[in-house]
Amino acid sequence: MSGSEIALLAFYGVGIFILALFGIHKYFLLYLYWKYKKHPIFKPGKFESLPKVTVQLPIYNEKYVIERLITTVCKLDYPNHLLEIQVLDDSTDETRNMARNLAQEFRKRGVDIKHIHRSNRIGFKAGALAAGLKRATGDFVAIFDADFVPKPDFLKKTVPYFVNEKIGMVQARWGHINQNYSLLTQIQSVFLDGHFIIEHTARNRSGRFFNFNGTAGIWRKKAIESAGGWQHDTLTEDLDLSYRAQLNGWKFVYVPDVIAPAELPVQMDAYKLQQHRWAKGSVQTAKKLLPRIVKSDLPLKVKWEACIHLVGNFSYLLMTIPAIFIVPISIMLFNFKMYQFLPIYLLLFFSATVSVFVFYLVCQREIYPDWRRRIKYIPATIAFAIGLSLNNSKAVLEALFNVKTDFKRTPKYRIESKNDGWKNKVYSTDKNFLPFLEMLLGLYFTASIVYALINKVYMSIPFFALFQFGFLYIASLSFLQMYKERKENKKASLLNWIAPQPLSPESGVPPAVETTALSAEK
Repeated sequence: MSGSEIALLAFYGVGIFILALFGIHKYFLLYLYWKYKKHPIFKPGKFESLPKVTVQLPIYNEKYVIERLITTVCKLDYPNHLLEIQVLDDSTDETRNMARNLAQEFRKRGVDIKHIHRSNRIGFKAGALAAGLKRATGDFVAIFDADFVPKPDFLKKTVPYFVNEKIGMVQARWGHINQNYSLLTQIQSVFLDGHFIIEHTARNRSGRFFNFNGTAGIWRKKAIESAGGWQHDTLTEDLDLSYRAQLNGWKFVYVPDVIAPAELPVQMDAYKLQQHRWAKGSVQTAKKLLPRIVKSDLPLKVKWEACIHLVGNFSYLLMTIPAIFIVPISIMLFNFKMYQFLPIYLLLFFSATVSVFVFYLVCQREIYPDWRRRIKYIPATIAFAIGLSLNNSKAVLEALFNVKTDFKRTPKYRIESKNDGWKNKVYSTDKNFLPFLEMLLGLYFTASIVYALINKVYMSIPFFALFQFGFLYIASLSFLQMYKERKENKKASLLNWIAPQPLSPESGVPPAVETTALSAEK
């Protein structure tokens, strides 16, 4: 065996070993969850008189869901004179008029709702939230993205925690309106349930840091301001502010029994866009805040978990090592008759994947009566995470090398059940080369399975199959949805040519009188 082959074996072994450590951390989170799940640190109190709350709705070109969002939020069960709603609208399409008209309609019904439109998108979502915060009259600020449908009692269940003046933020659990729509939405629900049920509960109730998820939470206005306000130097302004606020001494509360339903992305490219933003933003936040966290006087257990949390997306970058090298490594060990090493490498990878399986199995068992039926989605979830490795590795590398990209929101289509379709519901999504690489890797692992069968290396086949399914599934959906998008856009262009819509030269939307217009802050 040559020196280069030995070096490759060592490189592969180190990568798989670090992945296995990430897997072991999943077990640690499960341990914290079981230990603390019935022991919340903070409990709700009772205000002598309820405080005023501002609800912020940051939106950008959300024509399919804007009516559902505003209608739902205006039904929140909270005294009218203590509730202010801000529609923070950066839209450049017909959403702007729709939001303005809805706000006018609900104002006539006695709702204190304001439509605030910025002239440009400086700071993107963080910029819109900051601009709205300057005008907010509430002492507390609840935030909902356009795909959320909060229940009427949301504020009544979350506001009482702020009786404790140390509390800076209360986060609710995300629910899923359309998790049964497709395999893609089922997989997403497994991912999110694991994050909200196990990770949030384990971290928050064991006294470690956890984060506001950008929506379905409520902040003390003073906590935002004292932590430095909303900043847009990362793509995850929510994660960034969360850590700054907790470093500043504010306490957070996670309430898993308060559920805010939301629409899961049904389009593969939309989901990959969301994951790219989250992965890149978390690494940007790590670069920004880890030095401050390490130098702080926080307990070691808090520092350690914060570091692992913020660098968690590096696991996707590490996943590309087996994605590229697991087949040649297996062949190399087979050809050199080094059979004793093959189980070691496979065992390391096995330890990483089994921990993930157990992690999500426990989560499903905790919240679903029919959890046994849902077990079948967990192997697909693991394969899907492998398939996402190229997409999220690209995001991690962009963050490491300071490649600047805009904040790109996740398209929402108001697809709530299997009966809902995509007809005339198409947004343009960015195209890149990744689906081609993902398809090539899927075919590569298909050939590898054939090779393993021919040479009777049966131990490798289950692992190859995970990679094969993950890459082929993601690539195939990307290509199919690209085709659909192109087809629908052509149809929309034809309809617009037949019956063009009048546009305002300044705004690019049908002429309208704005409720409130803001120039973006510099």
